Amino acid sequence: MSVPDYMQCAEDHQTLLVVVQPVGIVSEENFFRIYKRICSVSQLSMRDSQRALFIRYRHHYPPENNEWGDFQTHRKVVGLITITDCFSAKDWPQTFEKFHVQKEIYGSTLYDSRLFVFGLQGEVAEQPRPDVAFYPSYEDCDSVEKCIEDFIESLFIVLESKRLDRATDKSGDKIPLLCVPFEKKDFVGLDTDSRHYKKRCQGRMRKHVGDLCLQAGMLQDSLVHYHMSVELLRSVNDFLWLGAALEGLCSASVIYHYPGGTGGKTGARRLQGSSLPAEAANRHRPGAQEVLIDPGALTTNGINPDTSAEIGRAKNCLSPEDIIDKYKEAISYYSKYKNAGVIELEACVKAVRVLAIQKRSMEASEFLQNAVYINLRQLSEEEKIQRYSILSELYELIGFHRKSAFFKRVAAMQCVAPSISEPGWRACYKLLLETLPGYSLSLDPKDFNKGTHRGWAAVQMRLLHELVYASRRMGNPALSVRHLSFLLQTMLDFLSDQEKKDVTQSLENYTSKCPGTMELLTLPDGLMLPPVPFTKLPIVKHVKLLSLPTSLRPQKMKSLLGQNMSTKSPFIYSPIIAHNRGEEKNKKIDFQWVQGDVCEVQLMVYNPMPFELRVENMGLLTSGVEFEALPAALSLPAESGLYPVTLVGVPQTTGTITVNGYRTTVFGIFSDCLLDNLLGVKTSGSTVEVIPALPRLQISTSLPRSAHSLQPSSGDEISTNVSVQLYNGETQKLIITLENIGMEPLETLEVTSKILSTKEKLYGDFLSWKLEETLAQFPLQPGKVATLAVSIKAKLDFSCQENLLQDLSDDGLSVSGFPLSSPFRQVVRPRMESRPATASEGSKVGDLSHLKTLEAVLSFKYSGGPGHVEGYYRNLSLGLHVEVEPSVFFTRVSTLPATSTRQCHLLLDIFNSTEHELTVSARHNEELILHASECQRCVWAQQGPEEGWQCLEGPGIRLHEEERVCVKVAGAVWGPLPIICLSPRGYRRLVRVCAEGC
Repeated sequence: MSVPDYMQCAEDHQTLLVVVQPVGIVSEENFFRIYKRICSVSQLSMRDSQRALFIRYRHHYPPENNEWGDFQTHRKVVGLITITDCFSAKDWPQTFEKFHVQKEIYGSTLYDSRLFVFGLQGEVAEQPRPDVAFYPSYEDCDSVEKCIEDFIESLFIVLESKRLDRATDKSGDKIPLLCVPFEKKDFVGLDTDSRHYKKRCQGRMRKHVGDLCLQAGMLQDSLVHYHMSVELLRSVNDFLWLGAALEGLCSASVIYHYPGGTGGKTGARRLQGSSLPAEAANRHRPGAQEVLIDPGALTTNGINPDTSAEIGRAKNCLSPEDIIDKYKEAISYYSKYKNAGVIELEACVKAVRVLAIQKRSMEASEFLQNAVYINLRQLSEEEKIQRYSILSELYELIGFHRKSAFFKRVAAMQCVAPSISEPGWRACYKLLLETLPGYSLSLDPKDFNKGTHRGWAAVQMRLLHELVYASRRMGNPALSVRHLSFLLQTMLDFLSDQEKKDVTQSLENYTSKCPGTMELLTLPDGLMLPPVPFTKLPIVKHVKLLSLPTSLRPQKMKSLLGQNMSTKSPFIYSPIIAHNRGEEKNKKIDFQWVQGDVCEVQLMVYNPMPFELRVENMGLLTSGVEFEALPAALSLPAESGLYPVTLVGVPQTTGTITVNGYRTTVFGIFSDCLLDNLLGVKTSGSTVEVIPALPRLQISTSLPRSAHSLQPSSGDEISTNVSVQLYNGETQKLIITLENIGMEPLETLEVTSKILSTKEKLYGDFLSWKLEETLAQFPLQPGKVATLAVSIKAKLDFSCQENLLQDLSDDGLSVSGFPLSSPFRQVVRPRMESRPATASEGSKVGDLSHLKTLEAVLSFKYSGGPGHVEGYYRNLSLGLHVEVEPSVFFTRVSTLPATSTRQCHLLLDIFNSTEHELTVSARHNEELILHASECQRCVWAQQGPEEGWQCLEGPGIRLHEEERVCVKVAGAVWGPLPIICLSPRGYRRLVRVCAEGC
């Protein structure tokens, strides 16, 4: 016997072997359709006895194995069922002849046979035949199962007759010697009358009868015969048959202790109506005691009564521990015979299955290790694959997962051995997939995010490389890309720098022909391979949702803040509501995004590769609202540190948006990386509210931008800063251009101003405007422009800056109200001709000290579109930085006596503190020209009111006692004195000052 049956188990010793084969040309589909129906009738209770018969079906069985039927009767083919197609009566004789030819192959051992003919109708089909069944078609054959039951009953009749015939042989009769094929030549010329020979014949026959009893459902009788056979064969050192008797004893004991079977078949194989006691099922515990046989029962079943005393002393059943010991002894006897290698191998397999049920894994591994080294004849490649696969399954059965994976991988490599003309790459790939669990390897990348790495990384990488190669040889590039990307993602920490370069280069070569996607790959056997996102290329450490710029942040109108509060509870305060609000607050971020505006998410990433990493099409993955992600591309240097990357997008609808992750394209692999699958990622929240769209306002001014950045105490950010330099008293127009650069109309606009904290005393309105002209152009449609004119008036008090005035007493002029101790009195002279040559340098030195600064913020509160309906607005701020220089000082003010009460003469000492020549003029008076840093006295006359002057002391300047005049009223009568400053370039700037020095 040269072909082992790796699927055998101990309970197969009680089965009858029936071969089912096609005759002629029968389609594989039709054959296996009938074969499955035949196999469904595998157990049948006999009607005339309380016994059950078990059938084992095979559609292929080597005829040389049938020659070992006397050694172990379950190896003998006792039944033959053939299936054929015959559609014409002319073909029937030829078909029937083929059936007889098929019977001759197993003719020496067959008990009965059947021929199932499909398609033949008419006179031939109507003739009754005991061994032929006719059916019109494969669909119309309802009586197949009934025919098989009748066939099994006929097998039982023959089996029972043979059992009775062999069991009733008298001791005086000559018992034939049963032999295995290789023994026949060894027994030629032996003395058949010797006591040794007779015992050998009796022992073998007892063993043979025990097999027949076991097949006939007489378990107790078979145990007795096996015990007797063991004693007889042991006495004559017939080791091969002694091993068979011990194995039969083990099989019968296994059937008794484990009615559910050891082969892993579905359904318990309990003996229906057998002669076992009802409590037999409870006697499979370790250490169960042997039970004695009733001699009377043995006599009624055909056992020779002369042996009843010996039978009474025999033991019925082995304990579970003894079963394994007897298996070891039987295998040791088999190992003495080179030609019994298949028997030895199958016995090891049966013992392993029993030990697996007993959960004795270490002892089972010893049997398997012995099976590995059993030397059989030169096996074919297919037989090697089968052998390694069965070894793998058995190691898996006893819990040796890595050992199982090893033999499964050996079987896979055997499928593509160089000696095979057509390598089976699909079978190799399938077997490699089955090895993954044994090496703690899963094809789901999520399993590698659960704590530390499990398994040997070097072996796992080797296995993944073999999967890549096998899938490529199968002609499935998508599968190769999936496995290679999985290797790079999960084994990145274990790859050397050179291996990283090699793997990525191979991956780029594969993806150039077949890009990697995020779709599930379904294999022909139904296995689904999940996508492999590159969450480590690059590695993301921090994710932060950014608020909109200050100028674009939406704000809720105060009057509408309380409208959305929950009113489900009648109480003013409820701790449950407060708790729910706290939970909701933790989930959402405390700012809003706006529909239609660009939103930003910042990621901190780094490149773990030893070369530059190019990331393409990097964008956001969101849910909740419709979102347009704007892809970005970046290039990270080799092994870079944390690198900030900002991803942008535009929400198209309103609601609550959740940033779930990001997508990338690296090495041709499209990846959707979810934040939940990223290890060690810090995030401040991923959910934000998107409010309805608002207009976007952009402002530009007629003034240049300022290098001074205003910092309001409120912390508001200034979007634009402008600056201007004015003379004290000067007024300048600021033209502000308002452009709607958004997609919604600008409907409302409010303008407010705020002067930042200053110590300077300010006279009048610093900023003023008329908003009505601008609002007349509203609503401002997208792309349209409106203007707003703002007046800037600089009126400050410079009277306290003594360094701007010099001592005028040398010229006979007195300065009232100002101290004369100035550090610049030697530099600044009242007349141009008396100034030193370095006067201009002195003035430059004093520039920084006598300038005064005013800072203000113009706030534009605007709204429109759907956001305005929901009560949202935006605020845009303009920063204004004004530097004020002193212009003209009235160092002395007094009046002269007039001839009329309706006329006033004003005596003024005017000092030019600028670096330019000034022309001073008043109504109805001549112009006065003042050079830089020059002081002159002038008298101006002005008509007074009809009712005359009122005499009040002015608060703007301190006068002598004799100069009690109404300066403030005089100033009101005279009005502001226009002073025109002529710069060297001829630029005219209008400055207005009043007589009281404001």
